[in-house]
Amino acid sequence: MNNLCTDIGWMSLNKHGEQLCGDHVDIVPQGKNSTVVVLADGMGSGVKANILSTLTSKIISTMMAEGMHVEDCVETIASTLPICAVRGVAYSTFTIIRIIENEEAEIIQYDNPFVVLLREGKNWEYPRESVEIGGKTIYKTRIPIQEDDTFIAFSDGAIHAGIGMSLNFGWEREDIIDYMEMMYDKSYTAKTLNTILLDECNKLYGGSPGDDTTAVAIKVRERRQVNLMIGPPSDPVELTRMHDAFFSESGKRIVCGGTTSTLAAQRLGKPVIAQLDYLDAEIPPTAKIEGIDLVTEGVITMSRVVEYAKDYLEENQKYSQWGYKRDGASLISRMLFEEATDINFFVGRAINPAHQNPNLPITFNIKMQLVESLCDCLKKMGKRVKVSYF
Repeated sequence: MNNLCTDIGWMSLNKHGEQLCGDHVDIVPQGKNSTVVVLADGMGSGVKANILSTLTSKIISTMMAEGMHVEDCVETIASTLPICAVRGVAYSTFTIIRIIENEEAEIIQYDNPFVVLLREGKNWEYPRESVEIGGKTIYKTRIPIQEDDTFIAFSDGAIHAGIGMSLNFGWEREDIIDYMEMMYDKSYTAKTLNTILLDECNKLYGGSPGDDTTAVAIKVRERRQVNLMIGPPSDPVELTRMHDAFFSESGKRIVCGGTTSTLAAQRLGKPVIAQLDYLDAEIPPTAKIEGIDLVTEGVITMSRVVEYAKDYLEENQKYSQWGYKRDGASLISRMLFEEATDINFFVGRAINPAHQNPNLPITFNIKMQLVESLCDCLKKMGKRVKVSYF
């Protein structure tokens, strides 16, 4: 077993004027180290396409996750989906990417644009074997994977972008490859790469997509652990146990809060060196302690991190606010959203009266709410999160 994992990001653009997307993505874990990702594109657009793609992705992802063969999945789809009265056929095109034990990738494709694989940031044309299943031509691939391999799947809305507008024949697969090679950066997450692709599609459509457009990025990366400590323990006797647990973990360390950082500095026998620059007028400056990677203020900084996390899970519009800046909230966001795959929280339950809202019950603790919200967001990002309370 290697130390690799998958980082997955996806997003859709609805066809202009449609409330529902005709594409659908399902991600289903298959044990601890395997994942099935299905992108389905329903025929047409609107409600009917949404139903077709949702049924297709749900059926395929569930059956594949249970270990059933692709032949059985396709036959089930063919016999389950309703027949289109106009076209006389019933189907939703689909792309399946299955990461097996973080060692191999199985790619199964039917009528969607072929998946792009960037290896070391450059296009790598993988072998494809065509087979007939239920009268349909299915392309199958099974290859070993390596660190930083990035798989990009997309519906045909991506290659139709710009037709009759900025481009005569649309944005062809080769054009998408060239663009993603140019924009690729090893530090980018799957979500960031996916956002870059969808933003360009939207621009080519002039902000009014002529077709449902969906992209999924899967990046193979090494597991990295980050440890975050916030707040002193409710019982001072527990401080030694809390510090022992925090400092014994491998990976980068973040300490949030004035009292928390003072106590951590005492444990290390190092001074807290304050930074006086307000890099963001609303976020308190960071500090430095030898032996700790990042030292920040507590609740105000963490509130901004939660705000960024919620946006990251949606349209990621605030990426420009935290992706490059050096304030405490931006630095925490990059470490948790982009660098970390495994995150350990060490949360002290001591109540700070300054964090109590007088309009709410006295037991309501803002810090705890922030930690819970952040953990929930990180889990939805696919992170492994462990929380220890003291």
